[in-house]
Amino acid sequence: MNPSEVLRIVDAIHRDKRIAKEIVFVGIEAAIATAARRQYGDEADVKIRVDRETGEITGTCNNEPIATDELAERIGAQNAKQVMIQKIREAERDAIFDENYSQISQLVSGSVDKIEGSNVIISLPGVVAILPRHERIPGESFRIGDRIRAVVTDVVKNGNRVNVMLSRIKPSFVQKLFEQEIPEIQDAIIEIKGVSREPGYRTKIAVYSSDQRVDCVGACIGMRGSRIKSVTDELNNERIDVVPWSTDLQLFIQDALKPAEVEEVILCSMLGRAIVLVKQDNRSLAIGRKGQNVRLASRLVGWDIEIMTREDLEELLEKAVEGYMLIDGVTTDIADRLVGEGFLSFDDLSIIEPDDLVQIGEISMEQAVSIIQQAEENAQKEEDFKSQPRSEYEYKENDSQ
Repeated sequence: MNPSEVLRIVDAIHRDKRIAKEIVFVGIEAAIATAARRQYGDEADVKIRVDRETGEITGTCNNEPIATDELAERIGAQNAKQVMIQKIREAERDAIFDENYSQISQLVSGSVDKIEGSNVIISLPGVVAILPRHERIPGESFRIGDRIRAVVTDVVKNGNRVNVMLSRIKPSFVQKLFEQEIPEIQDAIIEIKGVSREPGYRTKIAVYSSDQRVDCVGACIGMRGSRIKSVTDELNNERIDVVPWSTDLQLFIQDALKPAEVEEVILCSMLGRAIVLVKQDNRSLAIGRKGQNVRLASRLVGWDIEIMTREDLEELLEKAVEGYMLIDGVTTDIADRLVGEGFLSFDDLSIIEPDDLVQIGEISMEQAVSIIQQAEENAQKEEDFKSQPRSEYEYKENDSQ
């Protein structure tokens, strides 16, 4: 292999395979060194160098120079070629991997190439992408030739190939669809602040406009729902609630729970809990089917949300104070302060930090530790009682109430 031939090969591979020249040079050096060791022995210290400017190949074996013509004669062109092909394939794989790794969390589009078991194989430029069944929206199916959009979740090396893993159920998929469909988001006028999703059923997305003249919710929905329709069509008519984001957490929680009407939001900062008061006829709407509405709202705002009526809260407060009064060292004043901070059960009190209880109750650390320990014991007793099998009489009594 003469120097000019080496440079020609490097340049051809660089252009055809889009592999950096340095990677090709290193691959050639490694290939020749591997082939040389087959001649000189695996323990031989073989070092090969290809001049980047001239293409001249030089080498040493155990620090002794190897003549260039000896390399050609003793190493064998076929051996070097096989190793070189392998090294180039690895370099090509690594280049494809690096190129696609930067696409993680990005939206990609391709066509269905084939169906392999539960996996949909999608053809993307220069790479094979896999959409597993568990990453598909419930109920959707595809045929060969169908166009698919999805987000990249991972890129993995599989031998000499690179597999790109896709998903259509991640919240980021909805976010990327909005970014693609809404010009104001592309222009950074509207920002997506959060997404909570139960794929195939419902999504809540919080948006914010940096320009007060632009209605962030209206812009995302579009005239008569024209903009959001393209997103819901892609999601098989999954319901999407567009929520205005706000720094006012109480207002944000109210909007996140829509279409339910909220009377009051009480924030319990120590527990990261929000107690939301609604009227009785709005309670089921606020909670949603199987708890879906309140669950998605909780994820969106990042706080635990409990829905109750004002009567429910008053009853819970009274019960909590009565329960705390059974704990040695808890006075009426301390019990009132605890419920004022949102601690409404033995279970709540059992997870309070001793330092916080010292501050709330103005008591000693020893008293705080004792109170927390008693709360843990009472919480365990309540849990044990709930887990006990009930008699037929108890079932009938509860059902009749």
